[in-house]
Amino acid sequence: MPRAGLNTEKVTTAGAELADEVGFDQVTVSALARRFGVTVASLYSHVRSGHDLRTRIALLALTELADRATDAAAGRSGKQALTAIADVYRDYAREHPGRYAAARLRLDPTTAAASAGGRHSRLLRAVLRGYQLPEPEQTHAVRLIGGAIHGYVSLETSGGFDHSDPDPQESWSRALDALDALLRNWPTN
Repeated sequence: MPRAGLNTEKVTTAGAELADEVGFDQVTVSALARRFGVTVASLYSHVRSGHDLRTRIALLALTELADRATDAAAGRSGKQALTAIADVYRDYAREHPGRYAAARLRLDPTTAAASAGGRHSRLLRAVLRGYQLPEPEQTHAVRLIGGAIHGYVSLETSGGFDHSDPDPQESWSRALDALDALLRNWPTN
């Protein structure tokens, strides 16, 4: 019989907190059971497996990120919107490293289609309308923006910039300036 007070949402949130503390790759149902002081079997009333738990954490992270990015971009366009969204991703990765890693989890197509992942793409496409990019080019631009943001954040959070000058914030600002300039002058065939 499941322990009173536990439900899927609480288990998922606790899993996300555990991911932030020990790393997403260290999240297991047994580690979470120890945290709650329950048997592993009792958690299977709320999640089907370790993969299900990790998927739920990924979905939570994608939703949190989409909500934050939407709020940050509201009322902004062009470089201001681009910078606001990029800063949300960077700040989220610093505040919630495990959740940020979870948001990168490869989801099966059905789960991905039902996730907040699509909101991220639609939000970036909305930003791109301010740059006057034609529809066929938007997919390329969305991929470039995502690669630049996530690549920079991954390098920074793994310590890749710890031993060199200038400060990573300066490079971050310059990278966003460069993305803005590229988007304003997007090459067309």
